[in-house]
Amino acid sequence: MHDALRRALPFDTLTDEQITALGDVGEELFLRDGDTLLEEGQPASGLYVLLEGALTVTKLIGGRDVFLSNQYPGAFVGEISLLTGQPHLATIKAIADSHLVRYPPTLVKDELDAAPLLRGLMSTMAQRLRSTEAMVQQHEKLSALGKLAAGLAHEMNNPASASVRAAKQLPETVATVQSLSLQLGRLALTDEQIALVQDLQRALVERSARVRLLDPLARSDREETLLGWLAAKAVPEAWRLAPALAGAGAEIAELDALREKLGAEALAPALTWLESALTTAELLNTIEQSATRISDLVSAIKAYTYMDRSHKQEVDVREGLEHTLTILKHKLRDITVTRDYAPDLPRITAHGSQLNQVWTNLLDNAIDAMDGAGQIRIRAAREYDRVVVEISDNGPGIPPDVQPRIFEPFFTTKDVGDGSGLGLDIVYRIVAHEHRGDIQVSSAPGETRFKVCLPIQGEGG
Repeated sequence: MHDALRRALPFDTLTDEQITALGDVGEELFLRDGDTLLEEGQPASGLYVLLEGALTVTKLIGGRDVFLSNQYPGAFVGEISLLTGQPHLATIKAIADSHLVRYPPTLVKDELDAAPLLRGLMSTMAQRLRSTEAMVQQHEKLSALGKLAAGLAHEMNNPASASVRAAKQLPETVATVQSLSLQLGRLALTDEQIALVQDLQRALVERSARVRLLDPLARSDREETLLGWLAAKAVPEAWRLAPALAGAGAEIAELDALREKLGAEALAPALTWLESALTTAELLNTIEQSATRISDLVSAIKAYTYMDRSHKQEVDVREGLEHTLTILKHKLRDITVTRDYAPDLPRITAHGSQLNQVWTNLLDNAIDAMDGAGQIRIRAAREYDRVVVEISDNGPGIPPDVQPRIFEPFFTTKDVGDGSGLGLDIVYRIVAHEHRGDIQVSSAPGETRFKVCLPIQGEGG
């Protein structure tokens, strides 16, 4: 076993006496293919040296096990948790029958002169952390892209579906209007009578937008009143005409005037034509609104990602916050967002897409903290030569013992697999390293506030 230990990095730097000491304090372990050696989220249990066999290292990200690396004889694992005191960052399993040696956590400080060993452990740990962080960041980006795509698909689905339904109904409705126009033509109406019907149709189309804002009870009362009037005048299919006329805000006085000018014989055909014309206008309005909504979403995502723009540019922080809120709209349905933007807020020189990533992470964390229901307040103002953005929520707050660590890489208070611990680390890097800014957090039950300070004139880049 001593020869195998000497081949394991960083033990190849140790003396014969230290190798002998290692052999004396180590505990031999034998794993079968598929056995778990270390479980992500569990506390440090020691340093493990692989003598024979093979191990695989995976990390749970977004509910899915992500492969990080395989380890072969001569490798050692468990050193990150052993030296940092944090729980294991990954799960390690045997992928072949394996022979290992385990050294207890007290080994480094109690059992041997640790300086040579520590140098090797720290070097390897740094390499592994960089590799793990790069891989997890890549998965974070893919996961964020997936969530963004899912959110956009959700937001676009409703207007797209409404537009398709309206487009399918439109040909039949237009054909009905054309047929009813011919029927009205056979009644030999005067120019004044035709103008009266057309004027009423235009007035109702314009009025319908305001009527949509009425509460359902008020609209139902209006519909019942019109239904009674139509039935009293023996208008055929009053049940079908009343909803459309009520939805457009038709008044009894207008219908009385129409009956008086057209006569009883022409009233029913004129009202039927009005109903079809209003339905056609409503379908066209649905298509227009749906297309506008989709166009707005496309514009928002283009602005959010800063497509076709240089890496650094003059950025309007308010626009970035608003575009981010648009992208996250599907998650904000039960959340009240209060905005407080200073009117004199200047543009800043910055990486626009990176700042939007900051706003996304902070807002997403706030939403999660409140379980999707609560209040978010966004404030943006100028303070001296900086722009300050504050994002606060009324969630349960961050425990005081946790607050000093929230910007540490891989640190997370979420359950294993729910968070990578890199969201706020990425936020800190973007703000502090990329923009020479500052980020602070204050938290208590009922209010958590992140304060981001960004220089107005950024450095070249």
